[in-house]
Amino acid sequence: MIEAVENRNPGDFVHHTAAPAARPQAAVPTPEEAAAVEDAIRRAAAEEILPRFRQLADEDVVEKNGPHDLVTIADRRAEEHLTAALPALLPGSVVVGEEAVHADPAVLDALRGDAPVWIVDPVDGTRQFVHGDPGFATLVALAHHGEVLASWTYAPALGLMAVARRGHGATLNGAPLVPRPAVPGAALEVAISHYDFTTDDQKRVLGALDADGVAPRPCGSAGLEYLRIARGEIAATAFSWENAWDHAAGLLLVQETGGTDATVAGVPFALAGGNALPFTAARDAEVARRILGLLAAAN
Repeated sequence: MIEAVENRNPGDFVHHTAAPAARPQAAVPTPEEAAAVEDAIRRAAAEEILPRFRQLADEDVVEKNGPHDLVTIADRRAEEHLTAALPALLPGSVVVGEEAVHADPAVLDALRGDAPVWIVDPVDGTRQFVHGDPGFATLVALAHHGEVLASWTYAPALGLMAVARRGHGATLNGAPLVPRPAVPGAALEVAISHYDFTTDDQKRVLGALDADGVAPRPCGSAGLEYLRIARGEIAATAFSWENAWDHAAGLLLVQETGGTDATVAGVPFALAGGNALPFTAARDAEVARRILGLLAAAN
């Protein structure tokens, strides 16, 4: 178990600055601490998600905000599991989970608070999960004062676990995650907000990416699209929504493998919201400039 905040030394997982009036500042987890979080995520998936994969009854699936916005018993149970497990690893921390925010939007206020925050999407790609497609993931990020310190992207049906620690790179299934080189002259494959979740105006702006040298396509699980950038399989994303649980884990993963992100206003994505949209995460600054230039011209 990670020690309570008050018993930590400077440089450990959580520490206090020397100035008495300063806000407590979380530190990047050590490899051992990151491994403990990974174990908790694997347990949640093994107990609450995988036993229900391709085994859902009709009553296990409910619409939230429309026919494409679904929640299942696996989402709810996995989030409950992680909401109990993660603060036990870091006393004083809180959880902002997708389903908790849906039930009480005030939960989101924790992203602006002083406590370290676990940002949780229990099943990212619920629609895929419901249809028996293995392209879903559990996303967890640890953030403090708007900065993501570590993230975990776990695709249990695909056997993939990506972990990123700020300033320490990223791993995939325990090995260093190094993106494969881009193919010179190849079109930039860009995963964009799925048409089922966009307004007509958002479709118009994202349609600007249908340009020479760019190959946009609708995204699947956002977390897995970020992993594809980190692996060098696609060039970028362009998303028109800002839910922190969809993006926090993947943005750090991209950053720690040499990529970057920015909103259409040209500033980094803010976890707490209020972003100028769309925004992009890209394998490098040159690709980001290309994507943002097209989006800004249409915005």
